[in-house]
Amino acid sequence: MDTAADLSRLLGPLRRAVLRSTRAAEGLPDLPDAQIELLRVLSAGGPLGTRAVAERLRISPSTVSNLVRTMTAAGLVERHASTTDLRAVDLSVSPGASELLERYDRASRETLEQAVAKLPPGDRDALTAALPALARLVTALEG
Repeated sequence: MDTAADLSRLLGPLRRAVLRSTRAAEGLPDLPDAQIELLRVLSAGGPLGTRAVAERLRISPSTVSNLVRTMTAAGLVERHASTTDLRAVDLSVSPGASELLERYDRASRETLEQAVAKLPPGDRDALTAALPALARLVTALEG
């Protein structure tokens, strides 16, 4: 058994399945995963500048700028003149996007709860036991 290869093959489909189920359950818009992650960063630590968002997401500032352009036009992100650097802007989540993110999180949790409840008890126990290891894996990958 090649744990890394198996995990690699499962992560993408798992994430997509959760997003599809979440969107369908709540009638949520089809926001790309990158936009949802940007909203999460701004919700947790905003307002933030483009560079700070890029560092937290571990993507390039130009990618953040492209996302922000699209998300500003859609009313998801608000841009404000920076209070510390007149050449820069600070980004924050719009009130509508904040409510949307809460709906995504609630629906995602409920969708996963329902799916996990359908699994045999041994599988549920295995998932519960694996959570600390998965959290450490995230830390190791980010390190």
